[in-house]
Amino acid sequence: MLSLTFLSPVAEVFTVMLFFFSRALSSGTCFKVPQDVRRIAGRSNKRMYLARTRLKCMISKSFEKYINSLKQKKYRGQYQRFIAEGEKTVLELLKQQTSFEKIVATAEWLDKNISPFHLPEEKIIAVSEIEMKRISNFNTPAPVMMVADMPEWKMNAAEIRSSMNLVLDDIQDPGNMGTIIRTADWFGINNIFCSEDCVDAYNPKTIQASMGSVTRVKVFETDIANLLKTFSDVAVYGSFLEGENIFEIDFPEQAFLIIGNEAHGISSSLQDFIQHRITIPQYGKAESLNAAVATGVICALLKNK
Repeated sequence: MLSLTFLSPVAEVFTVMLFFFSRALSSGTCFKVPQDVRRIAGRSNKRMYLARTRLKCMISKSFEKYINSLKQKKYRGQYQRFIAEGEKTVLELLKQQTSFEKIVATAEWLDKNISPFHLPEEKIIAVSEIEMKRISNFNTPAPVMMVADMPEWKMNAAEIRSSMNLVLDDIQDPGNMGTIIRTADWFGINNIFCSEDCVDAYNPKTIQASMGSVTRVKVFETDIANLLKTFSDVAVYGSFLEGENIFEIDFPEQAFLIIGNEAHGISSSLQDFIQHRITIPQYGKAESLNAAVATGVICALLKNK
């Protein structure tokens, strides 16, 4: 058995490869680096990177348990933190200077990004791809994950009364929720009010779909009926399959726009608050529009008035 006890990481890999290469030549077969050697090389790259830094490596069992707990709404609320996964999302949050507890990333990702963002070493954990797979929400893990602090939003009554506000009633799909948040960000809508039975705005899949917009748009989970009673002086529009043609309406600059559940629409308990039932006219044969798509169409029209 080949002993690697006293070799440096580079020499360790080189020696093993040389051993298999010489054996292949003597037998006249094609040379292929065995999988075990490639794994050693991966570990060596990580050790070489960590040798240049003082970063913490490997995930403790307790931290892995903590990360996995943040996949549940209950614990996100308890710790007031959420998981953001994926290069684009994490880079966008870093550009916004989002407050975060930890960044968990592969050595290769850190090599490219630790300096440009001046990431504090005490907040970084370098991991292997295998370790990342254990904590990832996705079948194909991204090279980086952020444990970020939830923003602390406060309702501003003056702002609500002077602007367009989105109200989401029982939106269930995290992809739809994230896309709606991103759409609101694009069109400069600052407030989104979610009913208590909506999917959580900080669900990992919602965060991925929002592409960083969740820390720019103020998202509140609240009792929608009480909200509309409190702001009874603000006009309320609701999106339905049948209603006034949105292209024929003169929208005000300040209002609530309610988007209903993907399958059942706006709940009956909220319909009494709606003064204007609106619809996107149908030109084809599709049964309905996706909730996020409908929101985008209406928001574009609102901003074009």
